[in-house]
Amino acid sequence: MEAVCRFLAALLALGTLCGAEPVKFRDCGSTVGKVLIVDITPCPSIPCILRKGQSYAVNVTFTSKTSSQTSVAEVHGILGGIPIPFNIPDADGCKSGIRCPIRNNQNYHYINSLPVKSEYPSIKVVVEWELKDENGKNLFCWRIPVQIAN
Repeated sequence: MEAVCRFLAALLALGTLCGAEPVKFRDCGSTVGKVLIVDITPCPSIPCILRKGQSYAVNVTFTSKTSSQTSVAEVHGILGGIPIPFNIPDADGCKSGIRCPIRNNQNYHYINSLPVKSEYPSIKVVVEWELKDENGKNLFCWRIPVQIAN
């Protein structure tokens, strides 16, 4: 069963990479890693227009500057300086395209999705996405402006 799950994750990664569109992002404190590429599909321009009721593929290529047995993602919408949590399907980075343990000086492709719930208000917000190591330090942290729309 684990082999099937890994195969499906690899297919998802390949599909995401083939249709991915790199976006301009702002690093917000990647202390034990370095973000190389952020791809959001579809997001042809900034701010990304996120339609309610849809889900968006997120693929982050990063280099780890540490070793870690685990990784956990946190996603927020920053509105007026206040972080509001966004739910993602799985916060465990080791189940999101990354094969753990994470090793120092290795590149990784983190893959997840960002579902936009129908009940979200139609507003402009900054999405902040962090992936933390086992010590709570940021393997990556990036921000992009988005517009949530109908």
